Amino acid sequence: MSTPYPFTAIVGQDDLRLGLLLNAVSPAVGGVLVRGEKGTAKSTAVRALAALMPEVPVVPGCRFSCDPGSPDPACPDGPHAEAAGVSRAARTVELPVGASEDRLVGALDIERALSEGVKAFEPGLLADAHRGILYVDEVNLLHDHLVDLLLDAAAMGASYVEREGVSVRHAARFLLVGTMNPEEGELRPQLLDRFGLTVEVSASRDTDERVEVVRRRLAYDDDPEGFATRWAEEEGALRERIAAARVLLPRVVLSDGVLRQIAATCAAFEVDGMRADIVMARTATALAAWAGREEVTADDVRQAALLALPHRRRRNPFDAPGLDEDKLDRTLDEAGPQEDGSDDDDPDPGPDGGGDGGGGGGVPPQADGDRTPPSASQSDDTSSPAPEGTPDTPGRPAGGEQQPVAAAEPFRTKMLSVPGLGEGAAGRRSRARTEHGRTTGAVRPQGALTKLHLAATVQAAAPHQRARGRSGRGLVVRRDDLRQATREGREGNLVLFVVDASGSMAARQRMSAVKGAVLSLLLDAYQRRDKVGLVTFRGKEADVALPPTSSVDAAAARLESLPTGGRTPLAAGLLKAHDVLRVERLRDPSRRPLLVVVTDGRATGGPEPVALAGRAGRLHRSEGTASVVVDCESGYVRLGLAGELARELGGTAVTLDELRADSIAGLVKDVTAAGRAA
Repeated sequence: MSTPYPFTAIVGQDDLRLGLLLNAVSPAVGGVLVRGEKGTAKSTAVRALAALMPEVPVVPGCRFSCDPGSPDPACPDGPHAEAAGVSRAARTVELPVGASEDRLVGALDIERALSEGVKAFEPGLLADAHRGILYVDEVNLLHDHLVDLLLDAAAMGASYVEREGVSVRHAARFLLVGTMNPEEGELRPQLLDRFGLTVEVSASRDTDERVEVVRRRLAYDDDPEGFATRWAEEEGALRERIAAARVLLPRVVLSDGVLRQIAATCAAFEVDGMRADIVMARTATALAAWAGREEVTADDVRQAALLALPHRRRRNPFDAPGLDEDKLDRTLDEAGPQEDGSDDDDPDPGPDGGGDGGGGGGVPPQADGDRTPPSASQSDDTSSPAPEGTPDTPGRPAGGEQQPVAAAEPFRTKMLSVPGLGEGAAGRRSRARTEHGRTTGAVRPQGALTKLHLAATVQAAAPHQRARGRSGRGLVVRRDDLRQATREGREGNLVLFVVDASGSMAARQRMSAVKGAVLSLLLDAYQRRDKVGLVTFRGKEADVALPPTSSVDAAAARLESLPTGGRTPLAAGLLKAHDVLRVERLRDPSRRPLLVVVTDGRATGGPEPVALAGRAGRLHRSEGTASVVVDCESGYVRLGLAGELARELGGTAVTLDELRADSIAGLVKDVTAAGRAA
């Protein structure tokens, strides 16, 4: 086993270290989510924490780590007779992003089932992590079916397995630690709320500190054991401090005044539910114990808020987590006692004597705790006007261009998906064959067997047992009996937006609503892990405002600055989208596209613009591109041109009102592919 990097040798990252240490002192805090750019010692710190955790007493031979002082009466390896326990180091169990459901919760022991004919349970990672640390690197990329199982275990403190004739329940209480790079997407809100604390990490910009990071890392790589030996004294002192804080923790007093401050802070920042109040209380208590005090102070409450609230406050998904520290201080002052005898000195020198993070959370203060989304941060009055005297350029006529308008308030959209069964990258939009989804059936394996469908295999082998001379309890299984499990999950798609930015949209003052609708669809794509692209058309031609990318916030920024004006070259927009999709099919053939055309269906400029747009639409239909037209037409007189365009595309038309998930104006509309019968 390789020697882990010492926790005390980590340079800087005070908030990261403090968040982990508080969980070591009080596992009831609920774990920590570490957000930050790559290469910032996130994984290194988490793996180093295990060496600091106190040893765990367990029942000898129990695969589920039962406590000998209070063994689980429902333990699958029980009941346990009274016996002296043995101590072992606390485990750090890593859950790979691509793990199977069987690997996480456990499953039938296939080897014993086939060879001995008995039902035996093989524990999974949740059993291994009981009373230890469950670490998920890149937790935001975890498949949804694994997230569901993780949520169940975290909520109930137990894992229930009901499958393939096996019914097992075992305890699964663990310290959940996750790391993620926000550039790759956010977590589901339910899982995000399960993390007690969150910290933001970033690389230091101080030259001396960066030099020290490199120096220590090179020394560790040259001689891991020798490097760890040089830090053994500091590691031992920190381990003793954690143990002392654990002993002190039950004696820490949480007064009614402090509880009032906690409740007032959670209410002021409009967090959902009551979990935030409970986590703040536990965190403040752990902070006091870590500092060697038996009473929680206002400073503990402030630090607890900076660690426990940023990921829970109501915010737009495109906003980074954070708290308005001025608002926090005002709330604490208003809710605190009038006579506060505490001084301003920081009672906690931090894990290495260098402070506890200087304000906590690793999040810079913001001007307002409830930031507006990027697309709504600019109004008509503050928009920068187009420079006067700019010569005409294709697609950007200086005479007809108008200032960018702010987007309307985003809303939750209805589900738009690509029909059929795909095989693209894991996501949350369309149905797809996946390696790690739910099992839907069984087939004969083509090539090497990777996912055995046990029930189907046994069913195929059972009729032949007498002919094969079976005499014992085990089954006689041959190669022809094996069945491959087929699994179904969800995939992410390429959502290509084609947005009408012509003068007809601006003339009717619809562009704000249109931008709000596109922003809403972008938010939906962000949550479903899609790639997105943006094509706009106006004037004489179409532009690729944003090539396909996984950075949805970049698309939101381009949308914000999108000007309007000029004619409506609808055909040019559709042809430009065709070019973009053609290239993307070569780059990533497994990712299926979804074309979203946002227009009123009008087409101007050139000979027969409507007919030309129809031919461009049929070009997409001939290639089987799933599409939806968001009809932006308004007013009493409607031409229905967007509906005609949808028919040419072989897709579906929805109005802006029907796009809303809570709309009662129409039924949910599925996107139809070209050539698919209604």
